[in-house]
Amino acid sequence: MLNLKHIVLTMSTCLTLSACSIDDNDNNNQSDLLNDELRQVISAQNIKVLTVPDSTPSVESNIVQLGKKLFFTKALSGNMDTACASCHHPNLGGGDDLPLPIGVEALNTELLGPGRLHAATGGHHDGGPTVPRNAPTTFNFGFYDKAIFHDGRIENHASSPARGGVNDPIRTPDVMFADDDPKAGANLAAAQARFPVTSAEEMRGFTFEANNSNADVRAHLQARLQGTNNELAKNEWLIEFQTGFSDTNGTAESLITFDNIAFAMGEYERSQVLVDIPWHDYLNGDNNAISESAKRGALLFYNSADAGGFGCASCHSGAFFTDEKYHVIAIPQIGRGKGDGVTGDDDFGRFRETKVEDDKYAFRTSHLVNITDTAPYGHDGAYATLNDMVKHHLNAEQAIADYVAADVQTGIQTDNWQANTNAALAQLKSLRTQGKSQLLDHSFTETDVDDVVAFLKALEDPCTQSPSCMNKWSPAADEADPDGLRLIAVDAQGNLL
Repeated sequence: MLNLKHIVLTMSTCLTLSACSIDDNDNNNQSDLLNDELRQVISAQNIKVLTVPDSTPSVESNIVQLGKKLFFTKALSGNMDTACASCHHPNLGGGDDLPLPIGVEALNTELLGPGRLHAATGGHHDGGPTVPRNAPTTFNFGFYDKAIFHDGRIENHASSPARGGVNDPIRTPDVMFADDDPKAGANLAAAQARFPVTSAEEMRGFTFEANNSNADVRAHLQARLQGTNNELAKNEWLIEFQTGFSDTNGTAESLITFDNIAFAMGEYERSQVLVDIPWHDYLNGDNNAISESAKRGALLFYNSADAGGFGCASCHSGAFFTDEKYHVIAIPQIGRGKGDGVTGDDDFGRFRETKVEDDKYAFRTSHLVNITDTAPYGHDGAYATLNDMVKHHLNAEQAIADYVAADVQTGIQTDNWQANTNAALAQLKSLRTQGKSQLLDHSFTETDVDDVVAFLKALEDPCTQSPSCMNKWSPAADEADPDGLRLIAVDAQGNLL
């Protein structure tokens, strides 16, 4: 016979199990409803997985291996103190982990990220970064169809550019705005690779080929790698170019041209395909691929304001999450600027290219794949966190009012940031009044922001968090160093990157 205590315990257990069962059913029902709602949005908006262009080169290919060595050599900077990887390191999200880059004349040329400073003040240096815009990530570089750089000063003039297409007409800063550059190269990546070496702040330096043309700079660097001007104590580049271009009979003069240098580096950048993301798994039918928070964030991201969302996809559209257009969002204007405005430390963005008034303070929509690994954010790296960047998009005026420019980066120039930023905000408000802006103010909670960020985290390829995976884009210790000038990158603690 059961005693009273046994009966009470049995009843209590049954009630507890019943309550748990009800809670579990409620949670499952809510999850099912959330999945149903999100999948309806996916179907209605025809949201698809990002496909890799057939022309994407393998990181193991000879041309990419050559491009990798070129990307990491400091021989392509005027004073041989800076490599492309100094601002675009694969283990720093394809950038440099700084709001604004420290290019040439760094105190420690091997140190990347926080702690990288200029060697001295005076002359062009004022204690802060000399490069006026944030270093964009090289990750998934080959997916851009239309333009490169924050202001699109390299752009594809083809009427319907296609990812991976070659020999489309491309405009670069070497020609007038409406013209095509016959020297641009095979694709946007090759065209882009021609220009960091011509920037005094980034790689050229302030005395190298002073007052001479971009063509003179490139010719000088070409001769340096060819070995015809005796500037490199060690030079084994011919062997590397013969392998990279599969021409064992080629000479330095025929193979080591700046066109080939730019092409190889562009292929290296195009090989950085990192699109194995949880969101793709969800699109392919795996309901458990992303968190419940990320699913709520996706609904906020894709739904319009009328449907209870934030309409992020109106600009961050398509499988690559960018319309590749230019929008005014009034990011706080920090840094030394591009010489614009009354005080000369403002940056007018796309207007500098088009001279169209509506383009003042407009910058290209960045893609969002692996966005969690590519901080800081904005054309000048004004925001350190995704949460703050999302809040700015939801209410720019409030975000600017809350913004603290001090200590964003050692020595960063902020004397006129408020006046310059208020001018950008006034431009945004004017465009809104005219119905020309898609960036609207929204009411939101901290949970809403966390959910959107959770969705953005679902766009991260796990490879970016694994050095063993990412290291294939960095030269190994036992790889040939053709000139002895390879960047051996370290962080502020002296750890190898």
